[in-house]
Parts: sequence; structure tokens; C-alpha cells
Amino acid sequence: MSDDIKKSRLSVLSSHLTRLPPESYVMASEKEAALAAAPSDSPTIFDKIINKEIPATVVYEDDKVLAFRDIAPQAPTHILIIPKKRDGLTGLSKAEERHTEILGHLLYTAKLVAKQEGLEDGFRIVINDGPQGCQSVYHIHVHLIGGRQMNWPPG
Repeated sequence: MSDDIKKSRLSVLSSHLTRLPPESYVMASEKEAALAAAPSDSPTIFDKIINKEIPATVVYEDDKVLAFRDIAPQAPTHILIIPKKRDGLTGLSKAEERHTEILGHLLYTAKLVAKQEGLEDGFRIVINDGPQGCQSVYHIHVHLIGGRQMNWPPG
């Protein structure tokens, strides 16, 4: 694959694959990415990470989930936790009763990873859903954010 094609693919995924300049630009970029994103049966960037087609800094893995560092962190610790199989669970609003086990496992994994990361003083869990929730990847994922004082209300 040529360098130009690689660069082009990476630029499309820039909100997840590169550190971006000032915070306001990052926020605008994420909002723009969310507004441009749409649910699809096509493989997501997360599917490509699961399949080892795209590198990620994995911090936890079991047979059901994968946890890795966000490459555009919003706090000293910012980890994404994803199910290895989408199974129609593109976002929380698409959850069905059959998804209760994996949803619980995602949250329990967040607790395990938070402990592993030394977040004894607390952390935040975020699940973005839909365009107004700023969801930019339609493969449900939990953001584990910590290592600094969180503010309220969020965004």
C-alpha cells in the first residue's frame, strides 16, 4: 500500500488516530465527526483494531471485550472499552434485552481497568449515543476517563 493511501486513510480517522491541537479544535472535530458519522454494517475503526488491522495500546482484553488507550485523550487516563462483537449494538439506544450481559460486562471491565490504572480517587464513565450525544463511531464503547478532577455539568 502506498504512503499516500496510508496517509489518506489516517486523515479520515484523525479524530481517533492523532493528537489534535487546542482543546476547542478537538471538541469541534469530535462534534463534526459525530454529525458526519452514520450507522452502517461496514467495519468500524474498532473492528479494525479488534482484527489487529490498526494498532492500539491495549490495556485489557478478554474473550468478550477489548480496552485500549484513546489516542486523543481528554484526561491523563482515557481508555475505550469495546465489545469484540457488535451484534447490532451500535449504540446504547439500540440495546435489546439480549445485550444485557455484554453491557454489564463493559461496565465491570471499566471497574477492573480503573483499578489497574490506579484510579482509586474516582473516574468517569461516558457512553456517547447518536449525533447529539457526539457519537462518532457506531460500535458501542465506554469511555473510562480519570486522573484529574472532573467538572459538572459535562459538555
